[in-house]
Amino acid sequence: MDTQNVRLSHLSHGGGCGCKLAPSVLQQLLSEQPAAGPFRQLLVGTETADDAAVWQLDEETCIIATTDFFMPMVDDPFDFGRIAATNAISDVYAMGGRPIMALAILGMPLGKIAPATVRNILRGGAAICAEAGIPVAGGHSIDCPEPVYGLAVIGTAKPGEIRRNNGAQAGDALILTKALGVGIYSAAFKKDALSPEAYAEMMNSVTLLNRIGAELSRDPDVHAITDVTGFGILGHGLEMARGSGLTLSIDHARLPLLGEAASLARKGYVTGASTRNWDSYGDGIQLPDDIELWQRQLLTDPQTSGGLLVACAPGRAEHILGRIVEAGYPSARIIGDAETGSPKVKVI
Repeated sequence: MDTQNVRLSHLSHGGGCGCKLAPSVLQQLLSEQPAAGPFRQLLVGTETADDAAVWQLDEETCIIATTDFFMPMVDDPFDFGRIAATNAISDVYAMGGRPIMALAILGMPLGKIAPATVRNILRGGAAICAEAGIPVAGGHSIDCPEPVYGLAVIGTAKPGEIRRNNGAQAGDALILTKALGVGIYSAAFKKDALSPEAYAEMMNSVTLLNRIGAELSRDPDVHAITDVTGFGILGHGLEMARGSGLTLSIDHARLPLLGEAASLARKGYVTGASTRNWDSYGDGIQLPDDIELWQRQLLTDPQTSGGLLVACAPGRAEHILGRIVEAGYPSARIIGDAETGSPKVKVI
């Protein structure tokens, strides 16, 4: 086998956050897991499908812990490493924390990938960690049928700066910090239908660290944050709605999209995860009667290293949006609001 010229994206049955188990499957697997028990220091566990675990170390410090890994959605090993690392670190930022250290998670099919390729994957991950200001302090590797890479990440935050996905308040405005369509682009890439310009656009998005989350957590008018990844804007929005006991109303016309996402979706370049996502949580979603299938598929499109969904006081929303855009997130938009009502997502 020519290990030098192998396409990474063709060695895996799925790529990026499209590899995630469907929400309904994950719920079944976790349904019989024991409760966290009498651990008063555990502020955030599995109870609200939040982005990371949080342990209160003392009155001044919380430890944030997360892990994230997946199979390649691109062929360039350095790019794959960068994407996976950015995505993993995002969970710490989504909780309002600052990362301090990472451990590498590596599974590679021996004999199918050249050692130089694996080194470049690790080099890409280390480059993003350096950008985030943290070391890759160790890790673990195994022989694996399909290539897998990611990180376990540790971060810290003050107790008052932790932001969960269940803190949205009635009347809050909703802000999304990155454009949607990464899953659409990755499906097109795998079928050689993604233009070089669109690939560059995708890479700019999926390697943009969500460090703005750590800044927003200092603002008391920012009530809830979650990152939008494998379950799409509808799935992660529904987690926020259910955790907060509210209806999230999302204006479909306001959603930021990658430049070619709509046209590619119309042509059928969608991931299997998009359908699995809808089958898992569609009963919690209210869609307009005239919505087309490709539009729904964009709403359930898995976002590898996607943006943050932020719930904030409505009177401060424009100011907070301005801060986000100024910090380097030009696609950020106000996309809707939180309302009193049964826990669901309503698309208007």
